[in-house]
Amino acid sequence: MFEVGNKIWQEDIDSIVKDSIFGDFKNINFLITGANGLIGSELVFSLLALNRTRKSNIKVFALVRNIKKAKEKFKQVLNNENFKFIEQDIKNPIKCEEKIDYIIHCASITSSKEMIEKPADVILTSFEGMKNVLNFAFEKKSKVLYLSSLEAYGIINKEEKIKEEDFGYIDSTNPRSSYPQSKKIAENLCAAYISQYGVDVKIIRLTQTFGAGISINDNRVFAQFAKSALEKRDIILYTNGETTRNYCYLTDAIVGMFYVLKYGKVGEIYNLSNEKTAICIKDMAKMLAEKHGLNLKFEIDSTNRGYNPTIKMCLDSSKLQKLGWCSKIGIEEMFERTIEYLKEKENVF
Repeated sequence: MFEVGNKIWQEDIDSIVKDSIFGDFKNINFLITGANGLIGSELVFSLLALNRTRKSNIKVFALVRNIKKAKEKFKQVLNNENFKFIEQDIKNPIKCEEKIDYIIHCASITSSKEMIEKPADVILTSFEGMKNVLNFAFEKKSKVLYLSSLEAYGIINKEEKIKEEDFGYIDSTNPRSSYPQSKKIAENLCAAYISQYGVDVKIIRLTQTFGAGISINDNRVFAQFAKSALEKRDIILYTNGETTRNYCYLTDAIVGMFYVLKYGKVGEIYNLSNEKTAICIKDMAKMLAEKHGLNLKFEIDSTNRGYNPTIKMCLDSSKLQKLGWCSKIGIEEMFERTIEYLKEKENVF
């Protein structure tokens, strides 16, 4: 039985588990927090695919807050004996009697709208969630991989790629800073638990990451562009589109996480991005508009949509590459596969 019912998405899952990094992950238990999210769900499906393709005997515990959504998302694996839900809010102490070898902590509020409308929730979810993961890891003697973000760098503009030791400015009086500030304090909490309690924690700072598996309702810029291409609608920008980032396809990101789990050093931070995908939002929109015969329009007003100020922030992934990882999927193929996934999912022909 395959893990998902979508051709493109299943191809991605199968490509992930072919990587040689997974050869040593056998007879172990994983806890994935935020399993309903894009990255969390990809991790769950990939780990279960290892049991099908490599007989890895991995048990996966998926921590979710919305069990109804989870049962729909994971409907093809609900009867898998190696898969179990933990239904709870990450802001509460984790309840699981099973032995857990690895925790990959993905739970986070990533909606720009919520960052400005519910900034306290963003901060508390990040801090309390991290605290509960670390306490649980200490109790269970589990190894932790924390998924941080490029936003932890704050506002930073550099012509050179940004390395792990670089930092910019975060305005602590701005409610939108709830996300980057909470990512930084969560990283610092990891360092504190390593120092005081000896918990085994490694950290990845992800650039913007997407691919098959995204929700049609995702409001992040890459998802909105893909949706516009799918529905043959004009692409509308509400800023000048000068912000420049590099990106990463979801399959590359998942593989990179396991390189850090296997070869990374405790307490170290690793940037994860495809350095070759650096592009500003305006050029990304033009690329898709030209490819799909769409118009590109600008509707710049004073509405606060929770966007960051215009920045140039491209992550240097050389530290992760030295562990043996490399990215494979370029920006055009990232969008092609994402749009094809949505076509099949939404029955658009």
